[in-house]
Amino acid sequence: MQNKEKVLGEERRKLILRKLQEAGRPITGRELGELTNVSRQVIVSDVNLLKAKKQPIIATNQGYLYTALTETAEEHEQIIVCRHEPEATEEELNILVDHGVTVKDVRVEHPVYGDVRASIMVSNRQEVKAFIQQIRQANAPYLLNLDESGIHLHTISAPREEQLIEAEQALKKRDS
Repeated sequence: MQNKEKVLGEERRKLILRKLQEAGRPITGRELGELTNVSRQVIVSDVNLLKAKKQPIIATNQGYLYTALTETAEEHEQIIVCRHEPEATEEELNILVDHGVTVKDVRVEHPVYGDVRASIMVSNRQEVKAFIQQIRQANAPYLLNLDESGIHLHTISAPREEQLIEAEQALKKRDS
């Protein structure tokens, strides 16, 4: 790899975009860096430039994801309000994904910054487990900790509207 030449500027960004569009899954900055023989920091800058050009790329805990491939016209989306202690995060996410729901993000209202939002993009228990492990390994606080009440919002999506309704009912049942 050391004798491989760097892919430069606009050509590199086109390659990154094409790889993300074709993948249909998150790709890490490290993987993209290895592909183009540049550092992960260069990839971060490139992705930010692509986002500025209105490319639908999000950073998830699993890597960069081109979202146009993950959203279909038949997909239903909803924002739900949740409240629990940080220790119940894994249980909450598992309840949602067990109903065939993708948890796209988490959002809280911060007293200074206003809405603070972070991508989650989990759709099965394995992805939930990996997300929780990353939080623990980084010793990072959950976003819900930014609101004293623990209230937070999730954008969730599913192929059928009934799945969203059932998932939300399951959370309410857990909380009652």
